[in-house]
Amino acid sequence: MTEEYPEEEFKIAKKEMDRLVYESLKGRDVKPNVMFAKMSDLSRAFGISKGMVKWSRVNSLWPMQFGLACCAIELMGFGSARIDAERKGYLLFRSTPRQSDVMLVAGWVTKSMVPEVKRLYEQMTEPRYVIAFGECATCGGPWFESYNIIRGIDQVLPVDVYVAGCPPKPENLFEAMIKLQNKISGKIED
Repeated sequence: MTEEYPEEEFKIAKKEMDRLVYESLKGRDVKPNVMFAKMSDLSRAFGISKGMVKWSRVNSLWPMQFGLACCAIELMGFGSARIDAERKGYLLFRSTPRQSDVMLVAGWVTKSMVPEVKRLYEQMTEPRYVIAFGECATCGGPWFESYNIIRGIDQVLPVDVYVAGCPPKPENLFEAMIKLQNKISGKIED
């Protein structure tokens, strides 16, 4: 059986505990924790974290492979030991859009594929970027007058970097990734 404390005794005990805590902290410089931080401390922390987020976005581009035609063979060559794209962190090709932030469109896009390409782009994480790889992805290629080929992926998605060539070399894609890094870091204006 428990006995209840009278309210008066409870108040006296609470005052005594508050006094003991106050006196134990009297000579110490106590930094506030995250719950009770000063705005000046938070702004400094956010400034540091903002720079770290920007650095991590620049240095961890995770492309989603979207090889559609003959340019996809050159896209595979990008992963070879000769190019060594892994040293810059470009070779973590993701197969799902939710794990990637760069869409590499390599080859022509038919009109029936446009809804699926848009859906995959919308499922990508923010911020997301698009690289048009090859003549077909940039302007429709030799089939630009065809009834079922769109004249460049830029009619459907906002393209950040264009890679010229038919077929473009893997070195061109490496340069495009470097340009995209510079664009994200703010070194290159649109």
